[in-house]
Amino acid sequence: MAQFSVNTHRLDPYKNFKFRVKWDGRFVAGISKVSALKRSTEVLSLREGGALSRPLRSPGKTAYEPITMERGITHDTAFEDWANQVFSLQGDAAVSLKDMRKDIQVELYNLSGQLVIRYNVFRAWVSDYEALPELDSQGEAMAAIERITLQHEGWERDRDVTEPTET
Repeated sequence: MAQFSVNTHRLDPYKNFKFRVKWDGRFVAGISKVSALKRSTEVLSLREGGALSRPLRSPGKTAYEPITMERGITHDTAFEDWANQVFSLQGDAAVSLKDMRKDIQVELYNLSGQLVIRYNVFRAWVSDYEALPELDSQGEAMAAIERITLQHEGWERDRDVTEPTET
């Protein structure tokens, strides 16, 4: 069976370096790394009265792992603005419960720049924000990296995005 229904000649999977992230209706500048979208379901073990020698397994709660995003420091304030919705030096009154959670999209593109897959992440909020990494004049790091960690309530693949015809 072909791995690709439209482009049956294609044998290799999509590359992981052509992607974009969108929230508040716009693409966020400069994101260079997004951690894996990962979920795990707890395994419940139960034993039945007549079969004490082996447990039965059943699914329990499903948990979604946090998502970490990184980018080189720029003048775009999207990471900081969102992080400030959860905590602000001005106090609790400056924290916006209305704007704290956002739905985001993570989009993957083929080498021609065609959208091939989109995942929708629901009700995400910033739990960790790193505005500036450790600075070291003796270090060899290429760029200063800004980082956020998002907690969320799950994700799903956008089934409206279908495989494009490659030319």
